[in-house]
Amino acid sequence: MRIAWIIVFMTALIWSGVSPADRMTWGLEVFPAIVGGLVLWFTRERFPLTTWVYALILIHCIILMVGGHYTYAEVPIGDWMRDVFDGSRNNYDKLGHFAQGFVPVMIAREVVIRRNVFNSAGWRNFFIVSFCLGFSAFYELIEWWVALISDEAADSFLGTQGYIWDTQSDMGLALLGAIVALLLLSKIHDKQLSELHA
Repeated sequence: MRIAWIIVFMTALIWSGVSPADRMTWGLEVFPAIVGGLVLWFTRERFPLTTWVYALILIHCIILMVGGHYTYAEVPIGDWMRDVFDGSRNNYDKLGHFAQGFVPVMIAREVVIRRNVFNSAGWRNFFIVSFCLGFSAFYELIEWWVALISDEAADSFLGTQGYIWDTQSDMGLALLGAIVALLLLSKIHDKQLSELHA
């Protein structure tokens, strides 16, 4: 499993880095995936995660790498969906922000359950959803800071495409992703956690 994960990750990373649409944007977009991959590598023995969470992290990394290769506003599948649904913008970035809630909420859930941080499932869920929303808001601040520092990469990295509510919708989709993940995956995750504990 670990070797397959690394092969898929490295293949996607190398592919995304070959002639990306904008090198600066590529670096900004894939940086979180690279940091995440390194964290997983250094914690693999001390704190191995469930197979399900590793798979979700890999999917999220691939979403970032694809967005980095094309820039989010130019990902071909986003153009195709825009044309099919007669939309006004490429919404691939919205998939990324949904994943920004969907995946981290499962990582946070695994950590707080295994560390016995909460006695109540209600408080646990409230905390991890709030954590994901806070993480999403912080990422929006990072995008803003990058835009202030680098005019050249700002448009490609921000990917607003003229949508004035882009920041708010990004955070809203991360919140939705976190809630959907908890509703859909908690039982499967609990089963894997019990197998990991055994």
